[in-house]
This record gives sequence, C-alpha cells and structure tokens, in this order.
Amino acid sequence: MTTHPDTARDDVTTAFLRYESALVSNDVPVLDELFWADRRTVRFGAAEELFGHREIAQFRSTRPSAGLDRTLERVEITPFGSDHAVANATFRRDGIAAVGRQTQVWVRISGEWRVVSAHVSSRPD
Repeated sequence: MTTHPDTARDDVTTAFLRYESALVSNDVPVLDELFWADRRTVRFGAAEELFGHREIAQFRSTRPSAGLDRTLERVEITPFGSDHAVANATFRRDGIAAVGRQTQVWVRISGEWRVVSAHVSSRPD
C-alpha cells in the first residue's frame, strides 16, 4: 500500500500529539506503546542514554510524574516517503528559562507508527 506523504504527515502528527498528551499526563502505557518494542530503539534524554525498549520503559516507570507540563512552541513533521518521518519540536516549561528541543524518528511498523529513536535536549534562552 502506498501512502501519500501528506497522509503520512497527518498520521505522524496525530501519533506525535498522542505522545505529547501521554508525556505530560505521564500515561506510561501509551508512552511504552508508541516506542518500538525492540532492543535497537534509542532514547537520549536530558540526563540519560537509554538503549532498547526495556531501558526506556524502566526509565518511564520510575520517573517522577511532577513537572512534566510543557508548551510546544514549534513542531515540524517531515515525512520521507510513506513509512518514515522525523518530528522536531521546541518547547518551554513554566519557570525554566531553557528552550527544550526534541527530535523523534518515526517508522510505520506493521501498520503502526512507532518512535525508533528520540533525543531531548535544552539550550539556554
């Protein structure tokens, strides 16, 4: 099945916003679902390097649930064909001067969009 890039962009945008909602509400089961359940999945966070879905899920299960609210400033979803896309976002947290940055690589696997690689960082404002 061939999907138009605009459809891929819409589908990944929907998945990205579902991820964002799960992130700020600390909905760990949805966060775990949206990451590819594979040992090759990678997530680099502000203070951690996680290799494999198991390490990512462990991090999510023990992470404090306070202070997760944030406001997206800019989101750019770029599809590369019908089954691959990159999502880049900048965000702010109340009371924190730094600008947050997030990059996710999304791949359609068995018909579902999953994050296969993610990187979160910040820079001083």
